[in-house]
Amino acid sequence: MRNRRSTNHSSQNNTNDTPQAEAKNSDALKGSLKESLDHIQASLGHSTDIVIREISIGAEKECQIAILYTDGLADPKMISDNIMMVIADVTGSPIGENPEQSRSFDSHALWEQIAAFNQEIQTIHDYPELFHSLLSGDTILLMDGLDQGMAAGTRGWKDRGVTETSAENVVRGPREAFSESLRTNTALIRRKIKDPNLWMETKQIGRITQTDVAIMYINGIVNDKIVEEVRARLQRIDVDSILESGYIEEFIQDKTLTPFPTVYNTERPDVVAAELLEGKIAIIVDGTPFVLIVPALFVSFLHAAEDYYQRADISSFLRILRYLSISISLLGPSLYIAVTTFHQEMLPTQLLFGLAGQREQIPFPAFVEAVFMEVTFEILREAGVRLPKNIGSAISIVGTLVIGQAAVEAGIISPAMVIVVSITAISSFVVPSFNMSIAFRMLRFPLMALAASFGLYGIFVGIIALMLHLCSLRSFGVPYLSPFAPLIPEGQKDTILRLPHWLLTKRPRLVNQNDMTRKISSPPRKSRE
Repeated sequence: MRNRRSTNHSSQNNTNDTPQAEAKNSDALKGSLKESLDHIQASLGHSTDIVIREISIGAEKECQIAILYTDGLADPKMISDNIMMVIADVTGSPIGENPEQSRSFDSHALWEQIAAFNQEIQTIHDYPELFHSLLSGDTILLMDGLDQGMAAGTRGWKDRGVTETSAENVVRGPREAFSESLRTNTALIRRKIKDPNLWMETKQIGRITQTDVAIMYINGIVNDKIVEEVRARLQRIDVDSILESGYIEEFIQDKTLTPFPTVYNTERPDVVAAELLEGKIAIIVDGTPFVLIVPALFVSFLHAAEDYYQRADISSFLRILRYLSISISLLGPSLYIAVTTFHQEMLPTQLLFGLAGQREQIPFPAFVEAVFMEVTFEILREAGVRLPKNIGSAISIVGTLVIGQAAVEAGIISPAMVIVVSITAISSFVVPSFNMSIAFRMLRFPLMALAASFGLYGIFVGIIALMLHLCSLRSFGVPYLSPFAPLIPEGQKDTILRLPHWLLTKRPRLVNQNDMTRKISSPPRKSRE
């Protein structure tokens, strides 16, 4: 036996021409082992992380076998236990000893024995299949004289593992979050839903990256038309690389000219399981911990995972507070600008005199004040995200306090404007979804401009235009504002208010068209005294 690791050759010009010459040949595997290995090395540019082990087995060294794997992606222990030891057992002598002491070799017995020791086995017929399996962490076995090979599942690279979520924290509920491994993420969902009707389909997207993308849904609950639409949109994606689920989101969303997200993303397995049980579809991309959910409704972005882990009255109170917060986040500065500029008669006299006294030395109108403070706060918030964690929060807090206080003392900003902008910023953090929070932060500026131009009338026109835009949005054919528009009385049980679980007997009607009824027992009875 001899180990051979692909090395870089000094004649780099030849390696650039070889793949082009080899590409003219057929993609089918060659019967000659030497010819196949030469083609593989040339196609991979003699990459040093591709390990090739050539073994001579049999009493007369009549058989040549090559074992190929990618260093760092394949598990060496699995290769040693499930492949090398099996070869030694079938041939009759450990790998590395004198092959002349081996008994007669049976290729079919070797193939069957390796298949028995490896759970994932795939027959390889051509080079594209071979390269995809090899660069995915599988181990390739080639035998001289055979025009086909075997790919054994030996993937075992280092990953981050299952850790606590950092983007969707909850007070009560599971702490585990998705990781960057596709198989780990699908296993986390399987742990939540142990039903044979939980189906999964996997395909590769990206001409160069060949990224694994899986869709999961519950057969019998999901709308089959939406499943077909998801398949069709993924099939139409033709791009070189898919490095994160955000790539997929941009390609499959219904409308691009909108600040509102029409595809939901989460890193919590319990949220994905809950959405699957409502008849939605999960799109899992290898290499990212964020899973996409479609269809996505407006109300989904305002619901938190722990809404279903707390009592119904507590969850309903928190949701009302959440809707109030997004209203303040969207309209806070605009209302202040409109009232102080055009509608002073709406304020109490003492408050009006106080605001007028504060603005007496301010050289700018309220609109300029608000824009200056909002832009400054957005810059500080973005800086706090990009800075190292140890100093990011300190810089954002200190920067906000120092700049705000200095602006007030310099006579550039009124104290009332600092209060309004601070409350608005804090309210924007209440929104559970980061994408939806960004949408409200962006829309805040055009509403401020309308308020500065036309007062409350401009704000009302902006709100009407915003509602018309939301009513025009759809997510995979489902109205974005469902169950508000169209109004579905049954769906109001789990929107602004969350009724007890035993009253939530129906799944969302416009999402699921098959099994509409949840299996829920009768309401709890009062105990006898």
